[in-house]
Amino acid sequence: MQKLLQVHFDFSGPFGDEMASRLQELAASINQEPGFLWKIWTESPDRQEAGGIYLFASEETAQAYLRMHSARLKALGVTEVSGRIFDVNLALSELNHAGFARGPEPLGAE
Repeated sequence: MQKLLQVHFDFSGPFGDEMASRLQELAASINQEPGFLWKIWTESPDRQEAGGIYLFASEETAQAYLRMHSARLKALGVTEVSGRIFDVNLALSELNHAGFARGPEPLGAE
């Protein structure tokens, strides 16, 4: 069953176009993570926060990514990472126009 991963942390920037420019390589690498389907990048320059909403193919792949990403962020100086995993109610999500909820097939899926 697909899982939604919500990640949030304090972040001093960069934000917006500068973030997009600097994190291209990181963003591309996320596409190679096992079970990864998609990500929405989140940011709030006013609150000095960033994070993302991810869709993974399974609980296991979401948990594995959260462990890896939390360690990566902490190595970069982020002191606290909040990560939560949720089930996705596809029927209600699609009723509310979340056609993207199904996502592409994860890498390696047959």
